[in-house]
Amino acid sequence: MASITSLAVAAAETTATPRPHLQHLQERALAKGPITVAVAYPCDAGSLQAAMQAADTGLIKPLLVGPQERIQAAAKAARLDLSGAEIHDTADDARAASAQAAALCRDGLASALMKGSLHSDDLLGAAVAREAGLRGNCRASHVFVMDIPGYDRPLLMTDCVVNIFPTLMDKRDIAQNAVNLAHAIGIDRPRVAVLSAVETVNPAIPGTIDAAALCKMADRGQIMGGIFDGPLAYDNAISLHSAHNKGIVSDVAGRPDVLLVPSLEAGNMIYKQLVYMANAECAGLVLGMRVPIVLTSRSDSVASRIASCALAVLASPTSRADKAS
Repeated sequence: MASITSLAVAAAETTATPRPHLQHLQERALAKGPITVAVAYPCDAGSLQAAMQAADTGLIKPLLVGPQERIQAAAKAARLDLSGAEIHDTADDARAASAQAAALCRDGLASALMKGSLHSDDLLGAAVAREAGLRGNCRASHVFVMDIPGYDRPLLMTDCVVNIFPTLMDKRDIAQNAVNLAHAIGIDRPRVAVLSAVETVNPAIPGTIDAAALCKMADRGQIMGGIFDGPLAYDNAISLHSAHNKGIVSDVAGRPDVLLVPSLEAGNMIYKQLVYMANAECAGLVLGMRVPIVLTSRSDSVASRIASCALAVLASPTSRADKAS
């Protein structure tokens, strides 16, 4: 098995390289059937193109929520046909559009929420507001699914986007959300590497204590459905050679399905290094809410946004045209 550390050549590959892992996820999602997605404030070409291409692919039925005139003007400028989409007109205000999109999900008219051309904080603020009624039983967190050239499986990473300095119990929820998504994309027993700076427990590095506690919580059934090990440093988490050199005996080290990072700062740097230096493509979702949230970045490719829609289909309990309404 190739390890991530052997990917020096990958950075030279073009962005047109086929992405087999994300393509496989899209095929699984198409087999499950489309879901209705409320797209909040899609007032630029990128967000509209992603929504309409995901619709054309058969993944979603988009509800475009925002100022109708601006949406139509953006579509006209980008030469996009919106005939297959329903527009829910709102005031020209990102927060108002986000609140209306969240309400559509709360009322069962949409099965997922998708970010348009607005700040992530505006969308998440509307989603977690008490009146939105979308809060779940655990803490919301973000999960990336990475397609890395030369790596023989999709690699999940969490949480690189939402939780800045998660507590131990926050990490429990973050871990469970990631394991649940791994199950949804077809990984029956995901191997979860809980990362820190070193592979030994050191009270001076709080993340190592959290990692050890999470592994014991998994042993005791407080986190279900995965195989956990940690703390693991990044090198021995993803490289069998490094793990063997360190004398680490583990079912996870060198072959993880999920990387659980100690903080947003650490995770954000790792995932961006993989994207910009190893030519990785990624899809991502916010989980832990009553509906999945497609939280894309302005720098994401359209292919990445479409793959994120495929993830939303797989993570959603509804399918087959939203259970035929």
